[in-house]
Amino acid sequence: MPTFDVVSEVDLQEVRNAVDQASREASQRFDFKGTDSTIELTGHELVLESASEDRLKALVQVLEERLVRREVSLKALQRGSIEEAAKGRARQRITLAAGISADHAKKLNKFIKDMGLKSVSSQTQGDQLRVTSKKRDDLQAVITALKAEDFGIPLQFTNFRD
Repeated sequence: MPTFDVVSEVDLQEVRNAVDQASREASQRFDFKGTDSTIELTGHELVLESASEDRLKALVQVLEERLVRREVSLKALQRGSIEEAAKGRARQRITLAAGISADHAKKLNKFIKDMGLKSVSSQTQGDQLRVTSKKRDDLQAVITALKAEDFGIPLQFTNFRD
């Protein structure tokens, strides 16, 4: 019976490369001189810090540009609020979302069931979703429909088996 998995993952190596490029650009750009702007990656969390809120927003924009160039979906970023750091500086925490939460899994399951394909079934397995069907064409229709819909998280389709 043909199956595939729906997952939501972030390539941490690409994120690390994007952070390095953004840090390098921030240290060289004229508008960041003297602001001591930094981007730190620890696990699945980014901490951005700069001299003012305006410079912090510009730093976030530079980081997002680098992430897009490295094909990391911006849907995986969960921005925290801008908080005040020591000496009047601004800081923001950005969390990288990985895995499909229970709420998103329910939405995905409901969406697949509402498509009305009789032989298609889906079930949650940890932080991923397994979709099975008797027909390969139905699975491809599900993939196409899931790609067209926006669920607020990046989706990848893996482990397609006949």
